Amino acid sequence: MIGVVADDTTGANDIGLMFNNNHYAVKVVAFDEEEQPSADQADVLVIDTDSRLDTPELSYEKVFKATRQLQQLGCKTYFNKTCSVFRGNVGKELDAMMDVLQEDFAAVILAFPKNGRQTRHGIHTVHGKRLEESGFAKDPVHPTLESDIVKVLQSQTERKVSLIPIEKVREGVVSLRAAVAAAKRSSNYCIIDAETQADLFMVAGAVHDMPVLCGSSAIAEELPKYWGPRNSPNPMNHKDMTDSNGVFIVSGSLTPQTKAQTAYLIQKGIDYIILDSRNFFHPGRQSEEIERAVKLASGIIQMGKDVLIMADNDPDVVKETKEIGQSHHLDSLSVSKTISDVLAVVTQKVLEQTGYKRLIVAGGDTSGTVCRKLEIKGNYIVQEIETGLPSGLAIGPELLIVLKSGSFGTPEFLERAIQHLKEISSK
Repeated sequence: MIGVVADDTTGANDIGLMFNNNHYAVKVVAFDEEEQPSADQADVLVIDTDSRLDTPELSYEKVFKATRQLQQLGCKTYFNKTCSVFRGNVGKELDAMMDVLQEDFAAVILAFPKNGRQTRHGIHTVHGKRLEESGFAKDPVHPTLESDIVKVLQSQTERKVSLIPIEKVREGVVSLRAAVAAAKRSSNYCIIDAETQADLFMVAGAVHDMPVLCGSSAIAEELPKYWGPRNSPNPMNHKDMTDSNGVFIVSGSLTPQTKAQTAYLIQKGIDYIILDSRNFFHPGRQSEEIERAVKLASGIIQMGKDVLIMADNDPDVVKETKEIGQSHHLDSLSVSKTISDVLAVVTQKVLEQTGYKRLIVAGGDTSGTVCRKLEIKGNYIVQEIETGLPSGLAIGPELLIVLKSGSFGTPEFLERAIQHLKEISSK
């Protein structure tokens, strides 16, 4: 079995989808240090530690324990799934996996060409822009200001980091395998360049038999081509997910991609409710805001109409929200988590009142917070909607879910996800 540790909920589903596209049965579960996960009905088990925004020490602890759980299940191949632009505690988390497994070498492949992420000579770009020139440099919670991913990883680990450039990748699998073997003799982590899907196929040929891999999810679409096919059952078999309610959409992301997606839905005429995040830091006003949203959303969704709920993403409101949070001695991360918490409470209360079965959440941190609030313990991957964006069947409450990374997807994605959930719930 293949074991994966992912640092956030949407990333866990993203890599699960890559394996699922090759007919591998994928189960994604939330990390629980008190309970050993079950690998039933799964070729791939993904543990979501939700650790990207944790302290380096807590991230290390979570990944260490999650890797040990996978080890106890007898996994032979391990993958440390990171953010595709290396946000988070990537060094600490990879160190934790290596420490448990007592391994001394891992290949790191960060490129995700289908989503515009490319690595050339160790410099990582998004749609042709270096990270410090991309939208990720303005991330309000975790700005990315360094494109040299060798430097990024080396700054977070005492292990030695090396690089195999794109020219060596394109010499072919035999030459690349020799380069990886040489890197193993002189370093512990080796970042491998890739710019295209063909490059990733070549890289997979060179590393598919290695015990530890790390990086974005894209390489996971190529690895099964070397491992061989699986023909596992569809998790939707014998499931009746018919629902007379509309689809419930929750957005907690401020990325340009998600802003474009919610704006597209609103322009197309969806019913929507905007929460004023400036009210979230006063208990009375927060309760009033939640009550208003729950009442409106429940009424709309019970009429069979889709509804979008989101925190106000107007730049002036976002700025004022941060200032109010600071006056309560909260940093940007804590402000962001407060907003996610409120959205999660609304999502739970609407579920209690309506019993809806179809849920879409935009934003990695918001997705994780909502899943914990609804006691979703994980999900089985169902089907790809767009690159890196699958639907899932929740483990826990009976829900069809789409958990979307804030920075993924075309402007039409949310509309496509709504239609997709309606199609698979009517079969």
